[in-house]
Amino acid sequence: MNPHEKTCALVFGGSQGLGLAIAQRLVAEGCTNLVIAARDIAKGEAAAKQLGATFIPCDLADVAQVVAVVDQAAARMGRVDALCIAGATTDRGSVLDTTPQIWDQMIAANAKGPFFALQRVAQLAKASKHPASVVNILSMVVHCGQSFLAPYSASKAALANVTKNAANALRGDRIRVNGINCGWMDTPGEDSVQRRYHGAQDGWLAAAEAKQPFGMLVKPDNVAQLAAYMLGPNSGVMTGSIVDFDQNVSGAYPE
Repeated sequence: MNPHEKTCALVFGGSQGLGLAIAQRLVAEGCTNLVIAARDIAKGEAAAKQLGATFIPCDLADVAQVVAVVDQAAARMGRVDALCIAGATTDRGSVLDTTPQIWDQMIAANAKGPFFALQRVAQLAKASKHPASVVNILSMVVHCGQSFLAPYSASKAALANVTKNAANALRGDRIRVNGINCGWMDTPGEDSVQRRYHGAQDGWLAAAEAKQPFGMLVKPDNVAQLAAYMLGPNSGVMTGSIVDFDQNVSGAYPE
C-alpha cells in the first residue's frame, strides 16, 4: 500500500532529525515527488541525494525565501499538496533575560515563516482547485514550557493557533491543517542543544532516557509515521487537530 504515491510534498527542515524522518517516511509510502528545504546546504544536499528528492536552501525566518521555495517546489512538481513545517530555532531565553533580538528571531523562524509558507501553499491550492494537507510540527511547550524556553514556547504557541485558525478558514477549500506537539525528542539537534546550553557530556542521552516513564525519549521515526498519516489520504477529513505526542500528560500532577 502506497498512500503517498501521488503526493507532491514539501518538507521544511527536511535535512536532519524529525524533518528527515518524515521525508523518509513519505518516500517509504510511495512519494516520488519531494522537495526538502533547510538552512544547512551540505546536510540538505546529502539528504536529498539519499531520498531522491530536490533540495532548496532556505532560512525559515526569511519570508521572501520561504515563499520562493513554495513557488519553486510547485513549479518543479506541478503542485504542492502536502506541506510539513519541521524546521525551528530553539535558542534559550527566559522572561528575565530574553532580548528583543532573540524574540524577533524566534517568532520569525517558528511562527512567521511557517505562516507564510502555509499561506502560499493554500493560495496555490485554492487557485488550482486541488486539495492539500499541512502538518505543523509543534511542541509540548505550547502548554507552558520550561522557564528557559520562554520565546520558543511563545513562538510554538503562536503556530498552534495558526494551525487551528487556518484549519477553520481553509476547510471549505479542502485544505486540511493539523499539528503535532512533540515531547522531548532524541535528535542530532537536541544533542547539540544539550551540549551547547546545558553542559551535557557523552552518555547524557542514556541517563536522560533511564528517567523517562517508557525508558526512552520520543523517537523521530514514531512521530514521522503520524505526520505521514496526517499528510495522506488515509486521515480523511481530519483537520484542526493537534496531537500531544509525549509520555508526560499535560495537566497531570504527581500522585
